[in-house]
Amino acid sequence: MAHAIRFHETGGPDVLRWEEVEVGAPGPGEVRIRHAAVGLNFADTYFRTGLYPAPLPAGLGVEAAGTIETVGPGVTGFAEGDRVTYTGSPLGAYSTERVMPTDSLIKLPDAIDFETAAAMTMRGLTSAYLLRRIHPLGAGDTVLLHAAAGGVGLIVCQWAKLLGLTVIGTVSSPAKAELARAHGCDHIVYYREEDVAERVRELTGGEGVPIVFDSVGRTTFAGSLGSLRRRGLLVCFGTASGPVPPIDAMQLALHGSVFVTRPALADYIADPAERAELAGELFGHVAAGRIRIEINQHYSLKDAAQAHLDLESGRTTGSSVFVL
Repeated sequence: MAHAIRFHETGGPDVLRWEEVEVGAPGPGEVRIRHAAVGLNFADTYFRTGLYPAPLPAGLGVEAAGTIETVGPGVTGFAEGDRVTYTGSPLGAYSTERVMPTDSLIKLPDAIDFETAAAMTMRGLTSAYLLRRIHPLGAGDTVLLHAAAGGVGLIVCQWAKLLGLTVIGTVSSPAKAELARAHGCDHIVYYREEDVAERVRELTGGEGVPIVFDSVGRTTFAGSLGSLRRRGLLVCFGTASGPVPPIDAMQLALHGSVFVTRPALADYIADPAERAELAGELFGHVAAGRIRIEINQHYSLKDAAQAHLDLESGRTTGSSVFVL
């Protein structure tokens, strides 16, 4: 029997259950995948707590890598034995095997192993659209990056250096500062001890930055707004500390006619051609060693509750994966 992590009610990590599941055969446009590694993402906790609603009982997880075992009717472009990775709906990646629609699948180059793929598909594609799609950035620009030692943060730091950008990164500890610097972060701000906006102004000659990448949300929102230069862009792409407060449009004018966007990865990889282009650029950098994927935590899938505890307490750095 296949196994999966499921939850029957929303709440803390203790609601997660290791259960036997019936997978079944793939239908039209679907394949059955045996997972080799599963990604752990902060967004997983939003489904578990109910911040992101899901019909219950539900599986969990949206990112994994493995091998196609069976191909359903009408499937083209994929075959039994193909190595694939994915990020996206439906929920259920926390499982040993599952049926998955081919719309979300990406063929995995031989140069990239399953653990690396599970650790980077969501984070890597997020980094790709942040740096390559959401705002025109040129060599010499400076960006503010919150959670610079996190999974997305470490990838963005490295990719930003390839583009000639200067990175100001916020972290919570000297250990995370060292990790961020080792991956290309130029300036460190300890967000629990320093005034982020004030420090950013000091580092930019009073001007501020053209763009802020903020995955933290509620606790960093004000500092992010205050760090922008005139007509700058705040990209709120995560809510690790809770949802951002209601936005007063007049405050955007008072901060220098700034912009705020709340993007979702799904809207940047919905088009197959664009998804393939972003994935190709990401895979190329990783395969060539220009971007290193730091997998600093490994868990058994049975230990999903502990993994969530570690993630929510801030004890993790880089990426985390479940190894099957």
